[in-house]
Amino acid sequence: MITVAALVDAVGPALLRVVGAVRGGPVADVTLAEPGEDVVGVAGDLVLGIGLAEPDEAADLVERAAERSACGVVVKPPLARDPLVVAAGDRAGIAVLELAPHASWAHLVWLVRGVVDRAAAPGPPALGDAGVHGELVALADAAAAIIDAPVTIEDAHSRVLAYSARQEHTDPARVSTIVGRRVPDEVVAHFRARGVFRTLARSSEPLYITDVPEGTLPRLVIPVRAGGEWLGSIWAVVAEPVAADRVEELTRAASVLALHLLRLRAQAGMARRASADRLREALRTPATSANEELWLPEGPWRVVALQGAGDVRARLDLWESITRRFGWNQPLLVDLDGAVFAVVTASGPASAAGSLPWLAGLLDAVHAHDPALAAAAGGTVASRAELPRSRAEAAELHALMATEPLPGPLLRIEDAWDTVVVARARAAVRPEVSLLGGPLAALVAHDREHHTDHLTTLAAWLRHAGEPKAAAAELRIHPNTLRYRMQRMAGIAPLDLGSPRVRLALQLQLSALEAGRLAG
Repeated sequence: MITVAALVDAVGPALLRVVGAVRGGPVADVTLAEPGEDVVGVAGDLVLGIGLAEPDEAADLVERAAERSACGVVVKPPLARDPLVVAAGDRAGIAVLELAPHASWAHLVWLVRGVVDRAAAPGPPALGDAGVHGELVALADAAAAIIDAPVTIEDAHSRVLAYSARQEHTDPARVSTIVGRRVPDEVVAHFRARGVFRTLARSSEPLYITDVPEGTLPRLVIPVRAGGEWLGSIWAVVAEPVAADRVEELTRAASVLALHLLRLRAQAGMARRASADRLREALRTPATSANEELWLPEGPWRVVALQGAGDVRARLDLWESITRRFGWNQPLLVDLDGAVFAVVTASGPASAAGSLPWLAGLLDAVHAHDPALAAAAGGTVASRAELPRSRAEAAELHALMATEPLPGPLLRIEDAWDTVVVARARAAVRPEVSLLGGPLAALVAHDREHHTDHLTTLAAWLRHAGEPKAAAAELRIHPNTLRYRMQRMAGIAPLDLGSPRVRLALQLQLSALEAGRLAG
């Protein structure tokens, strides 16, 4: 089911806003309140306060709905923000929602029921909602009949949502739009340069455009808005200005279209949210019956941790925007445990959006402009049950990129396997708890008491496999000074440096000590 907060997010601020704190559990249904008949909702209901006239009536409805375990109450302004109503919601612990002044209750019921139904049985995001799409096609045909011209319905990103049956008498730009389901980039650039989209975003007035690309016909554009928000537009190919009465009729049709676009956006948002939940579960635990429904391209796959500035929500939004801009129409992105992860195919051509080679090319393009954009890729997996392992490796590598001098902007687990092994061993050693009676305890104490450099000397000697000249060069001392320090160390603590096991143990302890010092 969908929660109150998710429902408000899906429907959008054009219709619903939360008053006060976001509360409420899953939304099961919509109920029209009839206090006189003692109908104030049951558990899980979103209660609609129709016909309320006074603040005390609204406050009473809020309290009675909370007693029945309803999830929220919808009230129109100004009652929704009245202190008496807000206080009642706070006391009862129930969500109070404000319906936009221009919105009708019937439209809200239609829209919320569609979202709740979609949440109850989510399908793949690519499929959308067949009923709404069919209605959009019917609206496009009706609009074409009004002005006797071919029509497309487009969203605010110039994506084609529906088009009328009459597209035979049109121009090449419109043909490309229909075939590609998107307005061609060069046409979008032409209209953007002339301020068309800026005007559509700010105005509700019809726009007749004669300054069109060469070889195309004029356009009549009707903005589609709801609550001041620009949702999309009706575009018609016309040879000459359209009669005012027909434009007015088409503008009235746009208000009906606005509700369909709101419903389509809300249901698409629910499909994305359901897909994200399944993806999150698949990355957290081995495959279950729930996430077996998750759509994935043909494997094998890798899980990639994506870095960037800001909190996890901002990073997720940023990466969704970037990946879509580079051609990944349905990016498999999700936030989990404070990080942003992507599931990509492990191989393929660099042109295949959603593959690791494609991601490498994307990072090369964006990293120069924003060095914070980088990625850490876990190992390749061939089954969904292994996705949590790849995710854990990506998260581990992601954390190491912040503390170790590792190459980027795309780092694969096999590129830094040695760093990962040492980090895991170093974490297990935990010398701050105990040095296990080895020689380092005595050397640490001597350095602290006498301000000597035995630990750094020993570390350099081990890094250079006992080669005095190389170790001395790193420490910027004479080789004889290095030899003297090594002799002094042997007198402070027993050092069996001829044993490979002892040398490995000392390197791990020294590495853990250094990591603890930097962390402190």
